[in-house]
Amino acid sequence: MSPLDPEVPPVGEEIHLPGPSILPLLTAVGVTLALVGVTTFIELTVVGVLLTLGCVVRWIKDTRHDINELPLD
Repeated sequence: MSPLDPEVPPVGEEIHLPGPSILPLLTAVGVTLALVGVTTFIELTVVGVLLTLGCVVRWIKDTRHDINELPLD
């Protein structure tokens, strides 16, 4: 191996990838509803803001849970 080669993890070491999630899509829908609601109906804005806040809170909670499961090393 050359000193310029990238460091390769040892054989058998797991690579952590987050699981699939619909939260990014729902967050985008919530933001879109909120923005459309500003120009049309206030009810859409309220629904969009609530959806966005709920998704962001859940997304942060899931991310914290994933980070806590990672090994300390």
